[in-house]
Amino acid sequence: MIRALTGFATRSPWKVIALWAVLGIAMTILGQAFLFRVTQPSTGEFLPATYDSAAALKVAEEHFGAQPDANPLTMLVARADGAKLTDADERRIDDEAAKLARREVAMPKPKDAPPFTQDHSQVPRVSPAMTAPDRSFRLLAVELTGNPMDPGMQDLYRAFRDHARAGFAEAGLRTGFTAGLADTVDSADAEKTRSTVVGIAMLVVIVLLHVLVFRSLLAALLPLLVVSVIGGAAAGAVVGASLLTGIQLDASTPQLINVVLIGIGIDYFLFLLFRFREQLRSRPDQTGRAAAAEVAGRVGTAVTSAALTIVAAFSTLAVASFGQFRVLGPAIAVSVLVMLLGSLTLMPALLAVTGRKMFWPSRGLRREPSEGMAGRMGRRVAQRPVAMVLASLALLGALAAGLAGMRMDYGTGGGGDEKTAAARTAAEISRALPAGVSDPTTVFVTASGGGPVDPRALGGLSKALAAVDGVGQVAPPVPSQDGKAARIDLFLTADAHGQQARDLVSGPVRDTVTAHRPDGTEVHVGGTAALFADISAAVSGDLKLVFPVAAGLIALILILLLRSLLAPLVLMISVGLGFAATLGASALVSEDLLDRPGVNFMLPLVLFLFVVALGTDYNILISDRIREEMEKPGPARAAVARAVRHTAPAIATAGLVLAASFGSLAVNPNPGTQEIGFATALGIMLSAFVLSIVLVPALVALLGRSVWWPVRPRRADDRTAGHHGHDGHDGHDGHHGRTGPAEHEGRSLPVG
Repeated sequence: MIRALTGFATRSPWKVIALWAVLGIAMTILGQAFLFRVTQPSTGEFLPATYDSAAALKVAEEHFGAQPDANPLTMLVARADGAKLTDADERRIDDEAAKLARREVAMPKPKDAPPFTQDHSQVPRVSPAMTAPDRSFRLLAVELTGNPMDPGMQDLYRAFRDHARAGFAEAGLRTGFTAGLADTVDSADAEKTRSTVVGIAMLVVIVLLHVLVFRSLLAALLPLLVVSVIGGAAAGAVVGASLLTGIQLDASTPQLINVVLIGIGIDYFLFLLFRFREQLRSRPDQTGRAAAAEVAGRVGTAVTSAALTIVAAFSTLAVASFGQFRVLGPAIAVSVLVMLLGSLTLMPALLAVTGRKMFWPSRGLRREPSEGMAGRMGRRVAQRPVAMVLASLALLGALAAGLAGMRMDYGTGGGGDEKTAAARTAAEISRALPAGVSDPTTVFVTASGGGPVDPRALGGLSKALAAVDGVGQVAPPVPSQDGKAARIDLFLTADAHGQQARDLVSGPVRDTVTAHRPDGTEVHVGGTAALFADISAAVSGDLKLVFPVAAGLIALILILLLRSLLAPLVLMISVGLGFAATLGASALVSEDLLDRPGVNFMLPLVLFLFVVALGTDYNILISDRIREEMEKPGPARAAVARAVRHTAPAIATAGLVLAASFGSLAVNPNPGTQEIGFATALGIMLSAFVLSIVLVPALVALLGRSVWWPVRPRRADDRTAGHHGHDGHDGHDGHHGRTGPAEHEGRSLPVG
């Protein structure tokens, strides 16, 4: 199957290239046009209905008209001269709010907007909320409906904000906006230049790496172009599948898919390019098309196994209870399968078309390169495997020590740029009112039999909630229009996005609700703090399920690829150590150096999937090459040295590219995204430079050909070199009377 695909691609390269060009353009347009129609902005919608905050969200939708894509905002209005508000000022503010609530806001339509752009023009919901006790400002509650990540929706908010600001300014009043969409837009505006600079810097780093390695501009630019085409097709496939199935994507999914595809796509092209160059050097008489066919067929097996490892790991998320995980896994799995198809077809086709011109103007194809750093590393690993294993374990163990006392932070990742207008408005509000006033915790009450609810019967519950330490204010019960539900807003003294608020809601508030719930009613606690308290419980359960299932599937793929039971065990142990070291180092940086409350709750799962799955790619590549070299005559350790020499440059370059791709997330103003970017980049570097180039080859050098038990690679008879020993345990490489480590002291290993 694999050789059939690569063979067709190299026999009919122009047909394959043309097909991918059409598909890439068409699917990219599809993905851009419908992306924000298939993404779900409400995290609460991903929680199972069995959780209390999910039940509260359902009550809000059914009885209070709340919508999943509703964006509540808080508008602050104060006198421009800084004086206290008068009664006349309050009436003027309320009159202006009524005008805003009657006027439709038109969504600006930029000229470069993609086709089928959704029009978010709407009449906003605006209503008075409260006046600060010191009468320094009055708050208005605003609601706009739409996906907050949609650029069109963000433009709509900007239009509303500017119109409201101008209207109040005419009355001598100033305005401020915070929470929800205001935070999103202000953060996006603040990081726009930074994101552009980081994106350009990342591309420049990738191109420079390729230029330094291949000495060719075409070999540097073509991988980026190819990955862009395949990535566009993959994104379109995910969006199309979401449209067909009706399954909504999480808002963070597109960004993660983009980062993953850039990383693995360039990795796979690099694996092909390095082997293609090696083939052209060793066979100067071979045509570029023939070389491409041979290389693609050989490397295609390793690339397929590597991609299927990622697919298997992410597919396990489908068994998670938290919908955000359950959607993310299959989405990335589909995109990786598309990238795999491109790696087996488009990439070989381009190699077949370009041939030796791929590496122009480099003259590296005319001569065999010197041993270089990779060759010296290969000899060192093969000569002193015990020392290399101990050094690797010492480094990984020191980093893994950070796991001791590691804490988890189940926050929303807020707290980005504190210099934004939204952040300054929130700070101004918190100086006069409880911190949670712009994002209240809400208690919803419904009758058990579906009958009416009398708000007057909720006085005891309100009084009990007001007595809870940490609850700053309790608003009067508000009945729904149908009379079958009531809501009580709680304004906590703690920030709704912080751990203190989550502990307060999941503990004392819910305990009080249970103890003072009126007879014949059902009571649910909702809001941001309650939502993330429940997410923490869901994620904790999912991690215990996903980890072993993913590890089992990865091990199965390794067994089938390597045709061995011991080799997969070696690889799984090594990536497990890499995962522990990366997570431990991340905990040390977050908790000790940056003084954060803990590591982001998504980090262990993201690291497990990305570092274990993607890091296994490099282990698969080095293991596949070691097995290939062991099929040749000579000692097992010489085979290890040759494998490291030929494969380490590809792994090192691929690791740097992938680390740069993920590392670009580390400059994001969102602390959670920063952690994921830093930790994943570190994990990839450890996987490439410690696990795949040092630890795994050193372990194989120690175990010899027995690492491939029970199906050892068949070795050609090497009697002329004096190898008359049996082909048993290769710890001694088939020699009698000499141990492996001592055998090579004082002389160099053959490196092919």
